[in-house]
Amino acid sequence: MNARTKLTAVVVATLGTAGPLGAAPATFPVAGGATRPAVSKIALPGAPPTGVGMDYLAYDGAHHRVWVPAGNTGSVDVIDTASGGVTRIEGFATAQMERRGTKRTVGPSSATVGVGVVYVGNRADGTVCAVDATTLRRGACAKLTSMPDGLAYVASTKEVWVTTPRTDTLTILDAGTLAAKGELKLEGQPEGFAVDDARGVFYTNLEDKNRTLAIDVKARRVTSTWQPKCSEDGPKGLAFSARANFLFVACADQVLVMDAGHQGRELARLATGDGVDNIFFVEGRHELYVGAAHAARLTVARVDARGALAVVAKVPTAAGARNPVATDDGVAYLTDSPGGAILVVNPAAKP
Repeated sequence: MNARTKLTAVVVATLGTAGPLGAAPATFPVAGGATRPAVSKIALPGAPPTGVGMDYLAYDGAHHRVWVPAGNTGSVDVIDTASGGVTRIEGFATAQMERRGTKRTVGPSSATVGVGVVYVGNRADGTVCAVDATTLRRGACAKLTSMPDGLAYVASTKEVWVTTPRTDTLTILDAGTLAAKGELKLEGQPEGFAVDDARGVFYTNLEDKNRTLAIDVKARRVTSTWQPKCSEDGPKGLAFSARANFLFVACADQVLVMDAGHQGRELARLATGDGVDNIFFVEGRHELYVGAAHAARLTVARVDARGALAVVAKVPTAAGARNPVATDDGVAYLTDSPGGAILVVNPAAKP
């Protein structure tokens, strides 16, 4: 079934500096010296009282939409960033799984934007499905041999690369047909992803080995292994600046900048608070967006030509808020799984 329901996004409250609903909204400076609410909250349709399990978001700049794989609801919610409207794509599989002694319901958990298509990974049935980016109609699905985690569209080879950490592999699919094209065995569990299409490089981390890998997408082999020097939790998400050839690596409580053109030489490191997972870079603004779930904070940092990081804003969010994506205007969207919502952080002054 591929039911779609058009809904209106409901901004239910603003979040105060300490996090409770109904408190005075947090603010930060914008152009002209004025202030505006920093954080608003969009309730997801069908969210149970226990929240919505969310992981990776995706931003489709061509259609001005944020894609929200909404896990245990069995749906993918698509937010129109211009109107705030939400369209719910239903009918994705869910399943109960046990992790660290706790049972939870899993479902769609990741997305990546291709050419006219958004690909959705589902942990419940181990599939990757193609969804039309304009009509939001679901198309073909591919069944993987291992549970998908992160997805990345690789334009230079017209492929979808899938991190499959349970088997220490990367799974490679044809973007047009979703036919399996290969599997790359790694020496640890892949976590995070970034793509340099111009140079033909795919980046991922080995979370359990505290390493960052550069992989030739055509030869499908690891060409460089770097040491991000994260804590024992290992490296998390990745982001990339195509213009500067900088790779941004997330550790649990900080981010660092690596010079990908000079063997991953470290250029800068910035503490952001604990609970960092995936991160996002807006090339046109030279800004890196980092959500710290445990610290309940979004850090926005500007990156200069030398790779130095300067904090633009530290915005209080909510406990559990993480994995931001951001529009070209710098509006950030973060997962609030405990609250069953998406947090929207309004932009500061444009650079």
